[in-house]
Amino acid sequence: MIYLWWAWMAAAVLLLVLEMLAPGFIFLGFAVGAAAVGLWLLAGYAVAWPWLLLVFAMVSLVAWIVLRQLVGVRKGQVKLWDRDINED
Repeated sequence: MIYLWWAWMAAAVLLLVLEMLAPGFIFLGFAVGAAAVGLWLLAGYAVAWPWLLLVFAMVSLVAWIVLRQLVGVRKGQVKLWDRDINED
């Protein structure tokens, strides 16, 4: 089952649906990784399953880092507390 390209593409679609339900760019990186592995298998590159999982993990990590840099936490978006109201 791990060598079927359509299973990876179905997993990518499922992860995209989960991203729509729980926004925050949590599942989007994993969806990009699953789609990349699905396209890799569709192109005819068959490798052992540990390598498929490694490609999935590496592409997902890079996609998450890129997404975090492009649309992540912006400056001034998070409130930093410098004193506690109970210290007065």
